[in-house]
Amino acid sequence: MRSQHTLKKEVVIINGIGLHTGKNINMRLTPAPRDTGIVFIRTDKGNVEIRASINSVIETTFATNLASNGVMVGTVEHLLSTLSALNIDNLYIELDGPEVPIMDGSAVIFTQKILEAGISKQANMVSCLRIIKPVVINDGTCQIAATPYEGMRITYRVNYNHPAFREQKMSIDVTDVNFIKELAPARTFGFLKDVKFLRAKGLAKGGSLNNAIVVGDNGIINKNKLRFKDEFVRHKILDVIGDISLLGLPIYGHIIANKAGHALNIRFLKKLLSFTDSWDLVSGSVMPNLGITALL
Repeated sequence: MRSQHTLKKEVVIINGIGLHTGKNINMRLTPAPRDTGIVFIRTDKGNVEIRASINSVIETTFATNLASNGVMVGTVEHLLSTLSALNIDNLYIELDGPEVPIMDGSAVIFTQKILEAGISKQANMVSCLRIIKPVVINDGTCQIAATPYEGMRITYRVNYNHPAFREQKMSIDVTDVNFIKELAPARTFGFLKDVKFLRAKGLAKGGSLNNAIVVGDNGIINKNKLRFKDEFVRHKILDVIGDISLLGLPIYGHIIANKAGHALNIRFLKKLLSFTDSWDLVSGSVMPNLGITALL
């Protein structure tokens, strides 16, 4: 177990465009008391609160979206990944629009703003879920598993069978230092052939070469080079950290994923919770956003 954390001071307003909605959005991160959890607040909708919890997930198509009382907040995974990796447990996230700003498609700006504000230790301890037996979920050629491990580790494999890149695989311990150096800079990516489909579905309205890596038939369209030669799999690990954080407490174990996406990440969390003989709860405080509370 470790202590809970929040921010030392309010983060200045972060302004940016929503990847899918295309709306200009202001976001403010504010310290929260111990045992609060991560709470989104839609200031443009009468301050409706939306907890960062698997119970709040309503959509996982090309992003992870949460909702409460008919009010949504979308594309939460990059910010949640940052908060999880930096051990921020209690926070209010105020937004005047329906989506977390995409920024440059990575978690760099979120990371910088949080480190500038400072991280404050709080009195209560954090519970953690310790994997004691393997759990696996399969969906065709896609899989996620969790196995026992001393710490938090993620191994991820992608293979898009594209001439510009084929298999990418990475295994990394999830620590604040590793996240800052190895994962936070990795940008979201997509394929040019999918743009028309996404736009027809009302998605990717704010997408551009400034906030995503775009892959054409023969390679990357962006003028700027990749930040890592395996930037795609690094970003997928960033995504899975954010999705898994919706459990509401750290997992101590080794997550092994093959070509998984947001939908399978959430299905995996639900299966993990139902397999109660596969984990132990190391008890600290049980915060109200935990999906696990129904099992205690």
